[in-house]
Amino acid sequence: QVQLVESGGGLVQPGGSLRLSCVASGFIFSTYDMNWYRQAPGKERELVARITDTGTTNYADSVKGRFSISRDNAKRMVYLQMNSLKSDDTAIYYCNVRQFNHDSWGQGTQVTVSS
Repeated sequence: QVQLVESGGGLVQPGGSLRLSCVASGFIFSTYDMNWYRQAPGKERELVARITDTGTTNYADSVKGRFSISRDNAKRMVYLQMNSLKSDDTAIYYCNVRQFNHDSWGQGTQVTVSS
């Protein structure tokens, strides 16, 4: 079965950086688009970044120029490099893959941006 496991979250000061990682198993990783979502307290889950199977990337307007998504198909990993972090970036970050309109999610990793 599909399994997604995120890591790399933590507490960081405003302006700092974090790199999130997600390791995938249970499906042919290289053939699927991969996504990072986030959910802040009291808010809906939102798409942060997507990387297609061919490496094309898309970002939410709120993170453009600050976040970068990448993938390593050999390692079945997808990454989210987050720079210039703001308090508004505080959320649980989830790795996601959609297969035939079915979403699979990791357990999430908490990112807290605070001084």
